[in-house]
Amino acid sequence: MRLPALVVLTGTGLLFTAGCFGAPFADDQLSAVLTRMDETSATFKGLTADIKKIAHTEVINADQIDTGTFTVKRVGRGKELQMLLDLKEPDAKKILVTGTKAQEYILKNPTEVQEYDLGRKFRGMFDQFLLLGFGSNSAELRSAYTVKLGQPATDMVAGEKTTKILLVPKSEEMRQHIKQCELWISDARGITVQQKFYTGGGDYHLVTYTNIAINPKIGDLTLNLPHGVKTVKPLKD
Repeated sequence: MRLPALVVLTGTGLLFTAGCFGAPFADDQLSAVLTRMDETSATFKGLTADIKKIAHTEVINADQIDTGTFTVKRVGRGKELQMLLDLKEPDAKKILVTGTKAQEYILKNPTEVQEYDLGRKFRGMFDQFLLLGFGSNSAELRSAYTVKLGQPATDMVAGEKTTKILLVPKSEEMRQHIKQCELWISDARGITVQQKFYTGGGDYHLVTYTNIAINPKIGDLTLNLPHGVKTVKPLKD
């Protein structure tokens, strides 16, 4: 919770009062946003959105910006999620994740699609990232992350009032990839509208979702590859 300037600038009595009541209020805010996420998770089947991803490299102070569309779908009776990322600019490519298989099709190389076996271990790690605000509930978040209220706690993102939460992975292995993550959760819909992944050394990925549709009718996710495209497996021995 960001304290009002009046409280910060006045004497120790008011600061002491803020110390007594500020933390419970922050706890209430965190509980409220997690409750909204739980409500959305209970009926979540899928989502489509436009996406803008900024990859910042601190050492050269440079940003790479990608735009496109994002689709995620819950399949079967379990928790498995399928994902299709269709990037249009600046370099067109599609990434599809189903089961333990990930495929990447780069339009600059239209004759082949690269396929990767995620295995159970990496599929599990992928799910923990993918579930960050897309159908995840509070129990799943608290199981994998230390969850706190962000600073500032409230913000406007893409025209939506949001509450920000801060997540730190509990797994040391996961922290090798993501040091911490910020999520901006829509107050109205209980869904993520923005994510910021800190990867270390000042580098980060900022992903913003707009034109979000929750639980639209989504068919089978596919790359829709042209005839004759060859599948290659770069990591296979």
